[in-house]
Amino acid sequence: MADITRRLGWRHLRGAPTAHVRHHRDGRLLHDGPGLSFWYRALTSALSEVPVDDRELAMTFHARTSDFQDVAVQATVTYRIGDPALAAARLDFSVDPDTGVWRGAPLEQLGTLLTETAQQHALDVLARTPLSSALVDGVAAVRGRVAAGLGAEPRLPATGIEVVAVRVVALRPEPEVERALRTPAREQIQQEADRATYERRAVAVERERTIAENELASQIELARREEQLVEQRGTNSRREAEEHAAADAVRADAEAARTVRLAEAEATKAVRLARAEAEGAREVGEARAQAQAAWLRVHAEVDVATLHALTGTRLAENLPHIDSVTVSPDVLTGLLARLGNGEPA
Repeated sequence: MADITRRLGWRHLRGAPTAHVRHHRDGRLLHDGPGLSFWYRALTSALSEVPVDDRELAMTFHARTSDFQDVAVQATVTYRIGDPALAAARLDFSVDPDTGVWRGAPLEQLGTLLTETAQQHALDVLARTPLSSALVDGVAAVRGRVAAGLGAEPRLPATGIEVVAVRVVALRPEPEVERALRTPAREQIQQEADRATYERRAVAVERERTIAENELASQIELARREEQLVEQRGTNSRREAEEHAAADAVRADAEAARTVRLAEAEATKAVRLARAEAEGAREVGEARAQAQAAWLRVHAEVDVATLHALTGTRLAENLPHIDSVTVSPDVLTGLLARLGNGEPA
């Protein structure tokens, strides 16, 4: 919609670059083109505004296939007005000179023309196509037929309309039919899913079995190595014990030899000592015998009185030391009596 400004009975129009504006006054064309800006008087001017940008027209309609099944078609047609002068002459694109609003509904007329034309060609295709084929190849067939039909429609060039593109978004049957058609596919998908699940479980079981076998093999190998280790340790211990025993035997032999040598040395020393002691004892005995013989010879040569004197002396030497002697009256009386009688005391 054009931007119109009021100034003292004059109007100023400023159009958009995508809007083709035509200005007539008294039947003469004064301004013609997109993005114009000019002053005009509302009472003497006739304005038309034709959009020249690409426009999207969404359409939804129902059709029936050759096996009498209803389908819904969703499509989009992209178009533009290639000849604004021709479109303004065939359709009412006039705008209010005071507000810039279209007096009619030209775009709705274009939409109706395009929708009915596209629907007619889509119906022609689907009416000769069964539902199963329509659901498989119907989108491409309908798109091609609608594009060809719109391109060959004489009313569109006569109105200045150019079709840019045709797209068929969806082609769907009724909900009940769609659910019925989905059931086999869902069953097949479910079967595929179940088979995939079973295969995945089988693979998982196989992997678990492989893992268990690997673990068992590892345990067996570990046990075998432990057995080898125990055997090696036993061999090492036996060898160490043998070495210790051999070392102990060597030490024992050395100790026995040393003990024998010590015993022999002790025996030799004892023999020598015994011999020395025997020799000393023999010499002492001989000396004592000689001394005794000499003593006897001396005593044999001395008289009896001298021997008595020596005996008394030797006896006195052997008597204990007497500090004092106490003589009782009885003893003294007996001694005196014996002395009086001339008897020895």
